[in-house]
Amino acid sequence: MFEFQYLTPGQPVIFKDQYVTKVTECIKTYKHDAKGDIGIIGLPVSKSSISPSLAADAPKTVRNALHAYSTYSGERNHDFKDIHVLDFGDVHTHPTNLIETTERVYISVREMIQTNACKRYIMLGGDHGVSFPSIRAFHEQFGRIGVIQWDAHHDVRNFEDGGRTNGTPFRSLLDGGYLNGEDLIQIGIRDYSNAEEYHNYCIRNGVTIYTMDDIDSMGIVSIIQKETERLAQKVDFIYLSVDMDVVDQAFAPGCPAIGPGGLTSRELLSSISKAVKHPKVKAMDIVEIDPSKDVRDITSRLAAHVIIRFMYT
Repeated sequence: MFEFQYLTPGQPVIFKDQYVTKVTECIKTYKHDAKGDIGIIGLPVSKSSISPSLAADAPKTVRNALHAYSTYSGERNHDFKDIHVLDFGDVHTHPTNLIETTERVYISVREMIQTNACKRYIMLGGDHGVSFPSIRAFHEQFGRIGVIQWDAHHDVRNFEDGGRTNGTPFRSLLDGGYLNGEDLIQIGIRDYSNAEEYHNYCIRNGVTIYTMDDIDSMGIVSIIQKETERLAQKVDFIYLSVDMDVVDQAFAPGCPAIGPGGLTSRELLSSISKAVKHPKVKAMDIVEIDPSKDVRDITSRLAAHVIIRFMYT
């Protein structure tokens, strides 16, 4: 049998250092009855975005970005190469029917949970509209759910001006009874990025809001510690929803709704690290990355680091 010395047909040519384990080497495709520590699912939806967006391409780009990083933490002097991650693939969305797509996302997240294959879960969006069916699925499986939302926007827009969009997920959850207002914490709400009506809607519903000014004065890590401990006393499960536009445009240029005055990449990562240390934090979604608008995958690489912080607690 003829064998090539330097050719590997059908396979990418990748440098391999015998001492380095890449994050992607710990990710395996889910198969029936498989067990793992973390489950990942792609939610490639962006047709509900009120801004032109190709965020549906983000699950692939973020997965690819994970290959740039190793499993070793020098800060903690620990190699996390034994963490097992199961990839459930991407939801097959409907090409035109957004209501059908939302239902497919809900069903797919629910089915992933029902396999009982993993202890914790990561949802790769997609625009922020995917958080509604995803959080709904977790609420129905696990009971009372608390949500920490990293976001420049409240995402509680009205339905009359466009139906369910990436600007309505938390109104959908609150109005639908899937989430209590007192169990929603918003982190990084930015000046001149919202309407008074939506601020007042959140206040009326008991939502806790931390603006960028609050973060400047109080510190994001102390805020996260306080709110995770408070939520944990009331809820059965804590879900993190990370809209990447919470980050300043200098650190996340690949968001459809970029803007100045947001979090630094370090603030985002340190706050995620603090949140995931609590045992009730079991799930996270990452949304609003448009790879077509990104520069050298800056935003996808930051999202990959967010995933690593979630996985390696």
